[in-house]
Parts: sequence; structure tokens; C-alpha cells
Amino acid sequence: MNTALFPFDNSYARLPEYFYSRVNPQPVKQPTLIILNESLATELNLPTERLKEDEQVAVFSGNRIPEGSEPLAMAYTGHQFGHFNPQLGDGRAILLGELLNNKNERFDVQLKGPGRTPYSRGGDGRAAMGPVLREYIMCEFMQAAGIPTTRALAAVSTGENVMREHLLPGAIITRLSQSYVRVGTFQFFAAQQNFQAVRELADYVIARNYPEAAPSDNPYQALLEAVIKRQAELIAQWMQIGFIHGVMNTDNASIAGETIDYGPCAFMDEYHADTVFSSIDRQGRYAYRNQPPIGHWNMCRFAETLIPLLDEDSEAGAAIAQQAINTYPDLYQHSWLNGMRSKLGLEQQNDDDEALINNLLAIMSDHKADFTLTFRGLSDPDLLPEALKHAADFQQWNNQWQQRLTIETRSEADRQAAMRAVNPLYIPRNHLVEAVIRSAEDHGDFKPFHDLLVILEKPFQKQTISEKYTQPPRPEQVVQNTFCGT
Repeated sequence: MNTALFPFDNSYARLPEYFYSRVNPQPVKQPTLIILNESLATELNLPTERLKEDEQVAVFSGNRIPEGSEPLAMAYTGHQFGHFNPQLGDGRAILLGELLNNKNERFDVQLKGPGRTPYSRGGDGRAAMGPVLREYIMCEFMQAAGIPTTRALAAVSTGENVMREHLLPGAIITRLSQSYVRVGTFQFFAAQQNFQAVRELADYVIARNYPEAAPSDNPYQALLEAVIKRQAELIAQWMQIGFIHGVMNTDNASIAGETIDYGPCAFMDEYHADTVFSSIDRQGRYAYRNQPPIGHWNMCRFAETLIPLLDEDSEAGAAIAQQAINTYPDLYQHSWLNGMRSKLGLEQQNDDDEALINNLLAIMSDHKADFTLTFRGLSDPDLLPEALKHAADFQQWNNQWQQRLTIETRSEADRQAAMRAVNPLYIPRNHLVEAVIRSAEDHGDFKPFHDLLVILEKPFQKQTISEKYTQPPRPEQVVQNTFCGT
């Protein structure tokens, strides 16, 4: 029995060594705990008070390798903005090992920002404080909103600066995932024609994340279909909450179906389907409206890597892959439509529902209405954006919606409660996140960061707090671009 404080297992390290490079974090000057996710630590059966001691903070900074850990950087490649890049991998992340939570679920524990690895490609392997705080805020909000995501266990400042456009304080985040295997991990071996490694990786993923696929007549087909389904459902949830990932490269597409790698991500304020925030997405490839087809494209790249496993005959394998890929649009549309029905308080299904939803989105776009407050305002009318309250086209739409509600069987009170349970009142608005980062980076003041996290723990529940947390940004507060932090 492992009696270490962090009872690590290391199943990924038991794969052949061409899957990774063994590398230790590089120590930092003065690690200081910014935050410990105490509820997550409790789920992992970790003693929260001991984790705040200097000896354990040293683990979160990479200054101490805990007993049982086998640190490694994972190898992978991927398509970045549509172009294949064979030279990727964990350039600023190191996997410490795996922990089980109180439900016996397995999570990879990874440090992001602990220094150079063999895959750093000339980078410093470090992370600035701003991107660390952004990732912590975003992933923990997504968890609270019920959207599959990586998690944040801790964040520490390093006492050192990193050079980006200028000097910035450094930080390291300890993050968890059901698996850090990506589409790009499969592509890494497929590009080398190492299909034995593809098979080993697929067997590992099936055993780890998709055990229900193992008894199938064709386990690799079952794996492909399951990954496609999770990805379609995940992106539908992004669309339902106004989330824009910003860098949907195949190396950021999680095989486990989680939201991963929160770089230049953001939530929309004013609704517009072409919204882009990422400073590096100059052509709008990953704009809000493009996320569903990009998810489909990424799944095509995944399917290509599995063709030799799907059938000994390559044409037959390609046909199986194509059949699986063809299910994505309907899976996405079904998940998106059901989720949007819920946002409008619709339990029953009606053929005109999709048109009703799309008409509302078009009106929101025309009036530059706030995405979050429009949907919340359907059950809390005081929150409805002023631009819609007096708009004739919205009033006409509202009449159609009220007519549609007559076929529902729930009471109005139950319907409104159900709508409030899926339409958040609080989201990590870009200007709020930016203010938190500025306070921490410029003044060493983390109180706004902690305050925002407390609010976002209950995004659907009205709280007795300042209205600034619900309001869209004033013109001078609008954030036009977000950055990846590398």
C-alpha cells in the first residue's frame, strides 16, 4: 500500500518510453501558495491543511519531487490552425503521476509552468501569473457549470519573473485531467507509421477512459465512436454558454472529452457568431460559429490515425472511420438543440424549436444583446438587456415563445426554476478576469481573484454581491484580445 501523502500511481510511465521523456521540474526561488482547491483536495483524499505547509507547496512548485512520482513530459504533435506541426509535446508541462478520487476515478496530476522539457522548442517552459490565474478561474467555473473540464488543484507564485513582451511574475498551476492524451498524441505515432504504438495507446485509452469499448466486436471502432460522441456533446455545451476556446488545435483536443488548455479563451458579452478573442487567430478559424465544424475536423484527424486498427484492409478501415465520422453532425445537433431547448424552458419537442432558437440568436446579434443576460433574462425579466426590452422584433419573438410554452406541462414556477438552473447569472467575464490579473500581477493583490472564484462557485444562484459581477463591460472595459501566455 502506498502510504505517501500523494499516493501516486504511474500507469502512463509504464508505457514504452517512446511515449514520453522523463524530466524533473526546475526549482524556483521562492514558491508561495496563491490558492489551494480544498474541495478538490478533499475529493482526492488529500489532507488540506498539510498541503498548505511549505514542504507540500514545494511539490506544487516543482521544488520537491514527492515520493512515488515519476515525472515525465508527454510526446505528441498536432495540427495548429490547420497546419501539421511534427514538433510539439509537453513544452511547459510535466506529469507527476495519477491519483484516485473518492469515487475511485483516476486523474493525471500535472504541473504547468515548471521549466523546460525536451519539447520546449526554445521556450523557457515557464508560465506567467496571468495565464495561470485565467486557467484556474476558467476551469473551475466550467466545473461549477457542469461542463467537462480539466481541474485546478493549486496555484503558486514562483518568486521569479518570466520574459514575454515584458517581464511578468511567474506562477505554476497544478492541474488535473481524466487523461492528458490528445488527438495529437495519436497523430504523433501515426505520422511515424508506428501503428504498434497507436495500438498500444488505443489499448491504454480504452482501459483507462473507455472500458465499455473493450468487450465490443471492434473495440477500436467503439473507441472512435465514443470519443466523437463526447467531443460533439462538449462543443455543444460550449456553444450553449457562449464560450470560445480560441485554440482548437488537434493537440488541444482531449480524448477524454474535456475542455483542456485554457489559453486565449473567453466568454462572449455581446452575441455575435463571428466573435474571436484570440490574438493569434487572425483569420477567425476558431471563431464562435466555427467551433462545431472544427470539432468535426479534429475528429476526422483522430479517425485517420485509427484506420489501420479498424480493419486489416485499409479501404474497409477507412469506410468504418467514415461511418463513425458521419455521426458527428447529428450528435452535435441533437445535443445543442436539447441544451438550447432547456435554456428556453422547453421540455417537449417541437419541429419549430430550432427556428425559434435561431430567430432569438439573430435578434440578439442585431441588437448586440448580451448573451448571458438575454437567456437569464427570460426567467428574470429585470436582467433582460435594455436593447431587447423595447425592440419590436424581440417582442414579436417573445409572443411566439409564449405561445410555444402553452404545450409545456410544467408549472411556470417549475419552468423558471429549471431555466435558472441552466442559464448562469455569473460567468468569468473578460473584463473581470483581466481586472483580477492586473491586481495580482501589478500589485500582488489576490483578493479580487479569490472574490471572483467564490462567486463563480455558484454561477446559477443569485448572490448578495455587487452588480458589477453580472453587468457587461462598459466601453472602456471591453477586452478585445486574449493571449495564450507562451
